[in-house]
Amino acid sequence: MQKIIPNLWFDSNVQEAAAYYLSVFKNGKIINITYYPNSEAEGLADFQKDFAGKVLTVEFEILGMRLIGINAGPIFKFNEAISLMIPCKDQTEIDYYWEALTSDGGQESVCGWLKDKFGLSWQVSPENWAGLNKRPGAFKKMMGMKKIIIADF
Repeated sequence: MQKIIPNLWFDSNVQEAAAYYLSVFKNGKIINITYYPNSEAEGLADFQKDFAGKVLTVEFEILGMRLIGINAGPIFKFNEAISLMIPCKDQTEIDYYWEALTSDGGQESVCGWLKDKFGLSWQVSPENWAGLNKRPGAFKKMMGMKKIIIADF
């Protein structure tokens, strides 16, 4: 069992986000959905009234990793202080994830980093990343790339 489960904060679109990630990462699945209580008598806090009866969390799995998304309002946003890395077996897999995660409003960054349409940061990199980085001039080459191109190393 996975000992650490990342919890991802969404404004009010966690179901849309989970469906998106399951479309990108094949063979994923929804594990559980929980809902906010309907009333204060059931435990709903005063500041949660707009969420009464709506989806609270969606627990899902992608590439064997469990994640929990929570609908919790606009207070916090994703930033680059944390990212999820996808070690890819070849350029075709890098291309697939890069295209899928930058589509519909995602943004390319540098060195294999990107943000998806929800603002979550990802690193799409080759699984032999450590070996590639030992090649002469590898760091300079990587710094000049957005999407990693294995053949350029």
